[in-house]
Amino acid sequence: MANHKSALKRIRQSETRRKRNQHIRTQMRTMVKRCRDALDAGDAATASEAFKVAEREIRRAATKGIIPKTRADRSVGRLARALNSVISAS
Repeated sequence: MANHKSALKRIRQSETRRKRNQHIRTQMRTMVKRCRDALDAGDAATASEAFKVAEREIRRAATKGIIPKTRADRSVGRLARALNSVISAS
């Protein structure tokens, strides 16, 4: 355990950031899962709404540095491709 005042503060800051990052990452994964579920169901309207929410969460996580920007782009691109295939099949 740290003994210096600055090290103790660093531990508190790290824990706060870890909790914030964990919350944002969990929200992002949940929204992506909802979008995938809507895509699997084949419901174009619900999938479109879920895609908008999922994209917002993915971009937010990338902006805050929780995931890399390239991973966010790739994830959004894959979801968009799946959404377009569902829309064209309808």
